[in-house]
Amino acid sequence: MQVHLVDGTYELFRHHFGAPPHRTADGREVAAARGVAGSVLMMLEEGATHVGVATDHVIESFRNDLWAGYKDGSGVEPDLLTQFGLVEDLLRALGVPVFAMVEFEADDALGAAARIAAADERVERVLICTPDKDLGQCVGGKVFQMDRRKGTVIDVDGVREKFGVGPESIPDYLALVGDTADGFPGLAGWGAKSTATVLARYGHLEDIPPSETDWDVTVRGAAKLAATLRDQMEDALLFRRIATIAYDAPTVTSVDELQWHGPRPELVDLAASVDAPALAERAARLAAARVE
Repeated sequence: MQVHLVDGTYELFRHHFGAPPHRTADGREVAAARGVAGSVLMMLEEGATHVGVATDHVIESFRNDLWAGYKDGSGVEPDLLTQFGLVEDLLRALGVPVFAMVEFEADDALGAAARIAAADERVERVLICTPDKDLGQCVGGKVFQMDRRKGTVIDVDGVREKFGVGPESIPDYLALVGDTADGFPGLAGWGAKSTATVLARYGHLEDIPPSETDWDVTVRGAAKLAATLRDQMEDALLFRRIATIAYDAPTVTSVDELQWHGPRPELVDLAASVDAPALAERAARLAAARVE
């Protein structure tokens, strides 16, 4: 059994900025939501059997209480924001489980569901479908990260090749270099190369010697970097917490809940309301073919 866990928020943004707009007769912009639903249906048509989609039902999460500058959705276009609920409705009507996050984030749901799936002896491989660097920390064992747009699958060695550190150090890495997409800055001077060199040796923030004279790796500007980390360790630990996947996010209790059994009856009317009747027709054909 193979499990596909899809980052619905990423997919919604990708389709919004990558596909032509489409407004319904009542003025609603629906292109991105239609695109995501069609893309997930294509996965099923290509053979996926167990699929779940995580979304940010509310963009704010518990992390906004930890860091004032954390992403809050204030810059998201209204035409995109209005499609968050719509894509969830379309996917549920398609018969695909949706993890709509409120207190947590879609990334947390992907990591949490991946752990549950990987623990099932029937599961051979879990694919977290997103290019988001945060999810690199979840890779290992049965869990892989997939970039559907590029058609690439990343394992532990792939994470190490991409970032210079293993999955277990990704939160520490992000704590130091920062993440502009999520809205936290990291520590001044700590770039990707220096961070990868130091963490490849020491693994985690608290294991980095306080004085650069005790480092047994060569890094340009080591004295300044060490001083910055000493002075701002509290911030670094906070950023690491922000970058760490919360594996207790609510998703499913069993992979059986992810098995696709066909669309719900309401997909016909809902697909028609977004000018995409073919979605319902394709889903019905696929469901019938799988019964045969």
